[in-house]
Amino acid sequence: MNAKTFRYWTHIVLTLGLLLFSGEAMANTITQNSSWTIDRPNTSTKYQVVAYGDSIYAGYQGSLSDVSKRAATWVQGEYLSNAWGTDIDVIRRTKSGARADDIYNNKIVGEKSYMQSSSAKVVAFEMCGNDFLQARSNFAGQSGTCDLSVIDNALTQCTKYQELAMQAINQYATAAKVKMIMNIYYPGYDSDNGQSSCTVNGATINKRDRFLPYLARSNWRACDFARKYGFKCVDSFAEFMGADYDSNNDGQIDSQALRWSATETEDQYVARITTTLKSTLRDANGHLADPSTSYDYLLSDNTHPTFSGPTIYVGFFGGTGTGSGAPDYSGSQIVNGKNPIYNKYGHERAGWAHSLLNPASP
Repeated sequence: MNAKTFRYWTHIVLTLGLLLFSGEAMANTITQNSSWTIDRPNTSTKYQVVAYGDSIYAGYQGSLSDVSKRAATWVQGEYLSNAWGTDIDVIRRTKSGARADDIYNNKIVGEKSYMQSSSAKVVAFEMCGNDFLQARSNFAGQSGTCDLSVIDNALTQCTKYQELAMQAINQYATAAKVKMIMNIYYPGYDSDNGQSSCTVNGATINKRDRFLPYLARSNWRACDFARKYGFKCVDSFAEFMGADYDSNNDGQIDSQALRWSATETEDQYVARITTTLKSTLRDANGHLADPSTSYDYLLSDNTHPTFSGPTIYVGFFGGTGTGSGAPDYSGSQIVNGKNPIYNKYGHERAGWAHSLLNPASP
C-alpha cells in the first residue's frame, strides 16, 4: 500500500469512527488522557491539578486523536501557576462518552494513584453528562406511551456515583488542599424546546420542560454533596446558562442569581431554576456578556465547550498525550483574576469558575 492510499484509508477509518463516536449521546467510550506541565519561568517547584471525568474535562473537540489543550482544568492550572508562582502539572484522567459509574470505577478508583501523590494539591471531577445525554436520546426516540424510567434511572445513577466519588477522593487525595465537583450545564437547551414523539396520558410533552427539573435536581445534589463532604462546587449551569447582566431587573446578575445556594432545599432550588428564574435561562450557544455581546460556549455538536488555542495529540484512537510549555497568559495579562478571554469560550469560562475556588497557597 503506497502512502497516498494509506492516507486515504486512514481518513475513511477516522471519519467512520467519528460518525459512530460523536453522536449526541456518545454511546461509545474512548480514553482521552493528558498530562501537561505549565512551565513557569524562574521556578522548579511543581504541584499538580488532577482531574477525573468524561469528555468535558478531556477537552473533546470532535476528534479521537486530539483534545483541546486549554480545557477547563488546564485553564484553572494556569491561574494557579500565576497565583502560586510555580509550575503546575495538569493531569486529566478522562474517558469520553463514559457514564458516571464508568468514571467512578475506572478513573477515580481505578486510577487513584494520581490523586495520592503528595504534589496533588487540587483534585476535581465531573460526571453524569452522558447519563443524561443517553437518557435524552432514548426519550427522543420513543413512540407510544413515554417510558420515563430512563430519565429517573439517569438521576438515580448520577446521585449514587457523585456521592461515592466524593467518598473515594476524600479517602485517597490526602494531600489535596481543595477538592471540587463541577455540575452540568444544559446542552441543547433551545433544541429541546419541542414536543415529544411519545405521550403521557395521551398527550405529547415538552422535552425541555421534562428534562430541566431532573438536571436541576442533579445539580442541587452535586453541590449539596460538596457541602457535606468538604468539596467546592463549580456551578457550570449558572456560568453557562445565565447572562452576565441583570436581564430581568431583579437586582442580580443572571449568572450569579442562578447559582446554587446552601440556604435552599432541593425543591426550593428546583422551583427557582425551573419557574422563578426560568425566563433568564439562555442556550449556551449564545451566552450574553451584555445585552449586545454574545459568545458561543458550545461547539457545532451542541454539546462540548468551545476553546481557544491548540490541541494535544492523545493517540490514533485515543490514549494519553503529554507536553509542556510556558503559560499562554503571563501574570501581567491576568488582571483581577481574569485573563483577556475568560468569558469568550466555554472552557475558558469553566476554568475561570474553577479558579475562583483555588486554594490561596499550596
